[in-house]
Amino acid sequence: MLRENVPLAPMTTLRLGGPARYFASVHSREELREVLAWAEGRGLPVQLLGGGSNTVFPDEGFAGLVLRVARRGITFRADGESVLCVAQAGSEWDDVCAAAVARGLGGVECLSGIPGSVGATPVQNVGAYGQDVAGSLSWVRVLERRTGRVEELRGEDCGFSYRHSRFKDQDRDRYVILSAAYHLRPGAMPHLGYREVAERAAREGVAAQPPREALAAVRRIVLDLRRGKAMLRDPHDPNARSVGSFFLNPVLSASELDGVRRSLGPRAAELEAYPAAGGYKVSAAWLIGEAGFRRGQTLGGAGISERHTLALVNRGGTARDLLALAEEIRLGVARRFGVQLQPEPVIVPFDPRPHGARDEG
Repeated sequence: MLRENVPLAPMTTLRLGGPARYFASVHSREELREVLAWAEGRGLPVQLLGGGSNTVFPDEGFAGLVLRVARRGITFRADGESVLCVAQAGSEWDDVCAAAVARGLGGVECLSGIPGSVGATPVQNVGAYGQDVAGSLSWVRVLERRTGRVEELRGEDCGFSYRHSRFKDQDRDRYVILSAAYHLRPGAMPHLGYREVAERAAREGVAAQPPREALAAVRRIVLDLRRGKAMLRDPHDPNARSVGSFFLNPVLSASELDGVRRSLGPRAAELEAYPAAGGYKVSAAWLIGEAGFRRGQTLGGAGISERHTLALVNRGGTARDLLALAEEIRLGVARRFGVQLQPEPVIVPFDPRPHGARDEG
């Protein structure tokens, strides 16, 4: 269960990062409690790792314990007019989407193809193509690290907002997610709230198809779109060595949006903005392009994907290269528009001797 000096790069989609001083993969609550107590007794920090699709480890590695909850399993049961899908934290997220669509259940079809594990979906409020986890999550079962107590939190109590939850904010590092349950809708037509998906669906006549076939068609459309942007796991595609979108789409106040549009002059109408909680959401990819950055551009051993401006790609370099490119982009957008881009992945800092750590022996 517990190993030492384990390479982390092969466990991430970026293929970057040094070794974990300790690594544990647990399959039960008892194993989880045991390894957390072991780390607590030695004053070691604990970093959770799911599918490795949203984490940037430093080149030096992690001087504490990297922990993976590996228990898998997906079940479905009737729950009133809905169907409840219960998935263990170590399950692949796309397996949930595929199983739901195969059963003719709506609610997660537009989230197809997102790499990573179920346990990460509530943390990030994973979303794409007009859907997010907040729209279907019924409850999440968690283990509190300090006490070992298991709790069940309702979806409405998770503090969801755009790519955000209580697990990234006030309860950061408090819980380990064990499983999650999603309310899905039998006989539902697919969600077509995203223009790119809706246009493809209209060309293919999806609205005229029976619900089960329509859901399958939209899943296929989403997978095709993601494949075209190198946003699927593919060991043979160098543009897939990324964490997907590196920056969040910024949400601007009305005055901030006006300022950006003024800076664009006669081209102001080209900037699309959509109402969102707290203001208006704009495309980070569009801002990056307008700030002078281009697909395929490189810095050291890192680059911008040739197929998606928001994806930063490992071109055979280091995590330091990747973060330097991210900072150059962040500063460039700030200088051009006064907008501060925020990273979407977890960027793990390096501390050669974490505060409070004690020698063994």
